Amino acid sequence: MSIIFSGIQPSGNLTLGNYLGALRNFTKVQHDNECYYCVVNQHAITVPQDPKLLHQRTRELAAIYLAAGLDPEKATLFVQSEVPEHAQLGWIMTTLSYVGELERMTQYKDKASKRGDSIPAGLLTYPPLMAADILLYQTNYVPVGDDQKQHMEITRDLAQRFNRLYGEVFTIPQILLGHDGTRVMSLQEPTKKMSKSDDNTTATIYLLDNPKDIEKKIKRAQTDSENTVRYDIDCQPGISNLIEILSAVTDKTHEEIEAAYAGKGYGVFKKDVADAVISVLEPIQNRYQELVGDPELDRILDAGAAKAHAKASVTYEKVCQAMGLFRK
Repeated sequence: MSIIFSGIQPSGNLTLGNYLGALRNFTKVQHDNECYYCVVNQHAITVPQDPKLLHQRTRELAAIYLAAGLDPEKATLFVQSEVPEHAQLGWIMTTLSYVGELERMTQYKDKASKRGDSIPAGLLTYPPLMAADILLYQTNYVPVGDDQKQHMEITRDLAQRFNRLYGEVFTIPQILLGHDGTRVMSLQEPTKKMSKSDDNTTATIYLLDNPKDIEKKIKRAQTDSENTVRYDIDCQPGISNLIEILSAVTDKTHEEIEAAYAGKGYGVFKKDVADAVISVLEPIQNRYQELVGDPELDRILDAGAAKAHAKASVTYEKVCQAMGLFRK
């Protein structure tokens, strides 16, 4: 079986895009692969976090993983900070990194430009920690979006650099770009990706939004004046985004959707999109409510941390032996 690793930061409410583009696919690959899924809370502290809120969101994200269909009997779910090898190998990967290559990272440049002279060093050293997350498990494939492709490239570079200097320790991970995922765009600016950090909350459907809010947001989604349900990203990006969403939650093709709504207005179409999204999210929301306060969640995370530690410690020991970081 191939080894797959992925992690999500507990830094905000997950969106419909996070589910359709990532979480849903995590559950699909867990049956035929050795999967490690992580709540990467140490990445979240590269910028200041409220401790109580970070603690709460860590637990909530773990519950969402499970509510979305992750099976702890098939996949390993754990919290990053509970497996110390992540931070330990992260430091080693930092020593192998060059300042210039870290400063060229697009996400670092974007975030640093907004902070003036007060730039946390953690923003710069984010990629080596991400590399450690992946390399600890001898990962074969990492499902990522376009925004993480550059980080995956530096992960591969660091693994190859280490292997060249100290011997073949790390598996070189492959990028699983856009693996069977749906790219969900903003409801208000359909030329940009739906984001959990968007200041305009009407642009984003959150996984835990109630049905009335979902219906309201989709009803107000930006479309156009053509009043024709047709998939055309260039000329009708708004309506194309809604077609993409409906296609993802119903498994209907774009052509089938176009045919079903030929001659019908946007009002009918938007209502049906909202109903379809609600029908998919409600079971997840119900299961989430059952899990988030249940001691069973802690048992699952405890077991996941132990299993992840057992795997990660083997790789970390090999790293220490290769580098001479041992006493006996």
